[in-house]
Amino acid sequence: MRSQQRNDANWLPSAYLAAGTSSFSDFLTATAPDLLPSARHSGGGIAAAEVPHGTTIVATICTDGVVMAGDRRATAGNMIAQRDIEKVFRSDEYSCVGIAGAAGIGVDLVRLFQVELEHYEKLEGRALSLEGKANRLAGLVRANLGAAMQGLASVPLFAGFDEDAARGRIFSYDVVGGRYEEQRFFGIGSGSVFARGALKKLYRDDMTTAEATMACMQSLYDAADDDSATGGPDMARRIYPVLAIVTADGFHRLTEDEAGQLAAAVVEERMQRPDGPQAPMQASE
Repeated sequence: MRSQQRNDANWLPSAYLAAGTSSFSDFLTATAPDLLPSARHSGGGIAAAEVPHGTTIVATICTDGVVMAGDRRATAGNMIAQRDIEKVFRSDEYSCVGIAGAAGIGVDLVRLFQVELEHYEKLEGRALSLEGKANRLAGLVRANLGAAMQGLASVPLFAGFDEDAARGRIFSYDVVGGRYEEQRFFGIGSGSVFARGALKKLYRDDMTTAEATMACMQSLYDAADDDSATGGPDMARRIYPVLAIVTADGFHRLTEDEAGQLAAAVVEERMQRPDGPQAPMQASE
């Protein structure tokens, strides 16, 4: 048996036996680069308009941490490619990530990021800081630059609870891997301009988790109202936005029933006031 184990070891690439780094993406680059998202989606001969694209993701900071939400629609050109795609994911116990752009690349990027964080924690015996996680994600986005230049861009929105600072934080990215910390709230995707406009009116610095969750649902409804690529709550099919909350207690995703109750409340309110809730006006003293 020991002889067989030694013989098997001789067939392993040197990268499997070397100390290496705590980066799983670096390990994959050395051992199986064809499995990287940038290699799997080369874009050769594929029209970008034909590729399913995810759209609107929003995130907002609240008193307990951060809330992230995403609609469920994917489009290919002017067609609805999928009505129930998921674009908000748990990246680890204290963070989440949402994707907009080329859906296939985005999902692969998230899977690689999830393994990257788990790999680091197993090798180092501790989790990366939230800032370190944001930096690792920037490197993965940068590695997809070749596909992005061919029209197959996928850009994430990253958020989580910073255990050192004891607060929620949000990070956005550009297609070349630039990383930017956002304050209060942010959104990405084709409907984000409308979603962020809604959040401007609804956001307060002292928002509770429940209030932030409802604000995100309202903002996605406004995005769907003005952007054809963003899907609103589908009450007939029971398809609702994905809502995730990250606090000191960790990651929590609302159940379909919980999301459905929020969606139903928003739809009922919009029957009376189609343009949504009115921001309170305060007279200056």
